[in-house]
Amino acid sequence: MSHAILVRRLDLGYFIRPAEETDTDQPRVEPVLAYLVRREDDLILFDTGIGTADPGTEAHYRPRRRSLESALAASGVDLTDISLVVNCHLHFDHCGGNPLLAGKPIVVQATELVAARRGGYTFDELVDFPGAFYEEVTGEAEILPGMHIIPTPGHTDGHQSLVVRRSDGTVVLAGQAHDFASHYASDHLARHAALQGAEQPLPGYRPWMERLSEFDPRRVLFAHDCSVWEPPTENE
Repeated sequence: MSHAILVRRLDLGYFIRPAEETDTDQPRVEPVLAYLVRREDDLILFDTGIGTADPGTEAHYRPRRRSLESALAASGVDLTDISLVVNCHLHFDHCGGNPLLAGKPIVVQATELVAARRGGYTFDELVDFPGAFYEEVTGEAEILPGMHIIPTPGHTDGHQSLVVRRSDGTVVLAGQAHDFASHYASDHLARHAALQGAEQPLPGYRPWMERLSEFDPRRVLFAHDCSVWEPPTENE
């Protein structure tokens, strides 16, 4: 664990979620965010942005892309500098830049890769492209010292998050484990209430919150929300 482990957000555009897919009667504009993690000589890229899609998907989500090359360049990084890719899952708005990183190891849950290859899940050319090189994991894995893959199923069965342990506090790259920081906060508080013995009825929460809590996260970052979750108090 070290202050030398740096985490930087990348803005890779946005899409417009139609009203029928939101909990309101209005469409919602959602950012598409990726993250760079630098640890000594290693540079890890968590998600790679919005990929090519068919005309129907383009019309449905109306994506506006920022190229991965441009986003990296703004951080002083080139595609060739990336050591490792981690995808939270393989929907087209999370793995779109993977073909630009042919030959780089891509860490993904084995169950996610199986689902992506069944068809009707994502776009095949974003999964099995020339030079695609997957490092499949099943469950938890420490991919580098202080950097842990944790399964966080829900949005997809094979969804995973990346826990980055720093000496000034753990950062969780949660991807789409929750759509919004406020949803994570609700689950966190539901768990907290249950542990304090609050009387039922209580809301449920995702079971993997127990595992993430063991890392005592200080910041949780998301793929489609610019907000950042932080604990209510530093000594909670």
